[in-house]
Amino acid sequence: MAKGGKTKDNSGYDASKIKILGGIEAVRMRPGMYIGTTGKPGLHHLIYEVVDNSVDEALAGHCDTIRVTIHKDNSVSVEDNGRGIPFDLHPETKRPAAEVVLTTLHAGGKFGDSVYKVSGGLHGVGVSVVNALSDWMEVEIYREGKMYAQHFETGKPGKEKITPSKDKERTGTTIIFHPDKKIFDDIEFEFETAKHRLQEVAFLNKGLTIILADEREKEKIEETYHYEGGIVEFVASLSKGKEALYAPPAYCTGEKDNVFVEVAVQHLKDYYDENVYSYVNCIRTREGGTHLVGFKSALTKAINSYAKKNNMLKENESLAGEDVREGLTAVINLRIPAPQFEGQTKTKLGNSEVKGLVDSIVADGLGLYLDKNPAAGRAMIEKSLLAYRVRAAARKAQELERKKSALDTAMLPGKLADCSESDPSKCEVFIVEGDSAGGSAKQGRDRRFQAILPLRGKILNVEKARLDKILANNEIRTLITAIGPGCVSALKGDGNGDTEVELTPEELKKRLRYHKIILLCDADVDGAHIRTLIMTFFYRYARELIENGHLYIAQPPLYLLKKGKTQHWLHSDKELEKKLKEVGKEGTSLQRYKGLGEMNPEQLWETTLNPETRTMLQVQLEDAEVADNIFTVLMGSEVEPRRAFIEKHAKDVKRLDV
Repeated sequence: MAKGGKTKDNSGYDASKIKILGGIEAVRMRPGMYIGTTGKPGLHHLIYEVVDNSVDEALAGHCDTIRVTIHKDNSVSVEDNGRGIPFDLHPETKRPAAEVVLTTLHAGGKFGDSVYKVSGGLHGVGVSVVNALSDWMEVEIYREGKMYAQHFETGKPGKEKITPSKDKERTGTTIIFHPDKKIFDDIEFEFETAKHRLQEVAFLNKGLTIILADEREKEKIEETYHYEGGIVEFVASLSKGKEALYAPPAYCTGEKDNVFVEVAVQHLKDYYDENVYSYVNCIRTREGGTHLVGFKSALTKAINSYAKKNNMLKENESLAGEDVREGLTAVINLRIPAPQFEGQTKTKLGNSEVKGLVDSIVADGLGLYLDKNPAAGRAMIEKSLLAYRVRAAARKAQELERKKSALDTAMLPGKLADCSESDPSKCEVFIVEGDSAGGSAKQGRDRRFQAILPLRGKILNVEKARLDKILANNEIRTLITAIGPGCVSALKGDGNGDTEVELTPEELKKRLRYHKIILLCDADVDGAHIRTLIMTFFYRYARELIENGHLYIAQPPLYLLKKGKTQHWLHSDKELEKKLKEVGKEGTSLQRYKGLGEMNPEQLWETTLNPETRTMLQVQLEDAEVADNIFTVLMGSEVEPRRAFIEKHAKDVKRLDV
């Protein structure tokens, strides 16, 4: 008997059960740890990881052209004209260095300081991870008048082959890989997704040429990205379709302590949202970091200094960061020898010394720009002053809202049918289009945890309106009050007048009345328009709700197909066609539901409200630049970009509801 009176466990758990996974095996066992997901974002990340190696060669000054080709079988080749991965024998493993790089995690030229001054990629595990997650990969390397070739199967190396190169002057690396169907949900690459990232890389590396080709269509698609203007052209591209206060974008650059900094900024005339994109060694730092803090500080400092020097501010006036960044589009591009990122996906820079470096370089550079460009300087100050005065009015609204208790149901909008549950994590609110649908939803819901907020007609298009007009709109005020004022950017201050605060997911949840905010609109054109208007509001003024997964879109059915006593609720034409093939058309009846008000409360509960049977889409924000461009095109003031969008996508329309 063991101590304590319990018998020993002889179930066979011994040293033989402890499994040691090698690098490649570990990646295949837990791919999400290395690429985040095995869905579409993870699939495309394979391309970016191979391209990152070629970009490192470009950053080191040894490569000026990268060619990416998506082949008919969904394999991808990435070819560069860099130095080529060394293939002489590695002193420790006694295997060719190229094989070591392609099969061993944390092996490469990024870990010393003699090969790459700066580098990107997934902490040096990139290409070996791509190899591990491909059912096959091939490499061709040209250097020193020789060609090295090797084939890999699920990360395992075949026999290498070294032959004299036909072109003795050729150097570079070509990697071809085919994603493993056993790992990924879908191995169909999307041209537009790859295009966006590769175009971004070309903008960030002025003079670099990136060619993207797609051989899967009847006519081969090929696009070339090359920008001599670098991030100045990037900002101009991001501002396309909007009227700029000044052109071209302001640009400044500098280098200190081996940290290279370049910044391009441009303010837009009739836009009030702030869009700042930051990069470190070509990696997008979505959560910002010390470089972004330094940039914001420098911008505020430079504009205030210029305004005071030119007597453009009253004695008691001082522009805040949010004032000078209203309507701003900016790109911050850094190259750092030893970046310290927070997290595997590199979304936030942590180097403390970078804040001061960026602050100093940008403050000096923008100060010089403003002195040389007084018209641009005056335009910046006038826009910032207007923002300052409008925000002062918004603060009064903020103070009024803050006096109201967050849980005081007496202060909730009268049209809101609230739920009885007091724990927000168990509650959900349906934002419903119109009183008719609202009435049906109120009768059909579960009152314990489901709240219904009907909105009258189309809410204000926030893409075309200033903050004071937005906060004065009845439907938007109703929406803000219902979800929680502290969750909206204009009203989520810290209590001391500072509205420029970043909420953690936990803090955001404390301010929300409902952890699920669900848009419930008709399945017609008007419903789609209203849904887009509401989503534009959330994207521009409550983006953290989207980023933290609180916004959903309900999926009411479009059709009810009956055959005998059996009924089928169907959400699309595709589902209808599939079901008709299964059950046959004979003896069926079909009803199309154009509006939610056409359903009785029981039907609405059964199809759309019941958590056990409903289908919902969670709104996610995978790419802010693409989302920003779509909202600008669809909801902005400029007609031509919207016309071009409609003409481009008209051929994709399957059903036109007029």
